[in-house]
Amino acid sequence: MAIRNNPFKPIIKKIPAPLRNAYFILLALFFFWMIFFDKHDFLTQWQLQGSLDKLEEDKTFYKEKIKEVRQEIKEVDRDKEKFARENYFMKKDNEDVFIIVEEEK
Repeated sequence: MAIRNNPFKPIIKKIPAPLRNAYFILLALFFFWMIFFDKHDFLTQWQLQGSLDKLEEDKTFYKEKIKEVRQEIKEVDRDKEKFARENYFMKKDNEDVFIIVEEEK
């Protein structure tokens, strides 16, 4: 009974010995699977990090807006009449209101 020669043997011999190691191949397959096919793959993690960065920016923006609104509330509480006159153009019955608009140069 003649043993057939493996037709891939010359090709396999050209691959460096460490790359032919079964443990190396298994480890490479494991990393390939984890990077591209796993539930928590690289692409998903990258997208989630981008979403997190955007949410952190939004959080900072809204914190600043909250500070501005609280300051505005304090100003309104201090002088409600001034606020009504400036923002809603309210006036007393015996007053005339003049609105002065500055022109852009």
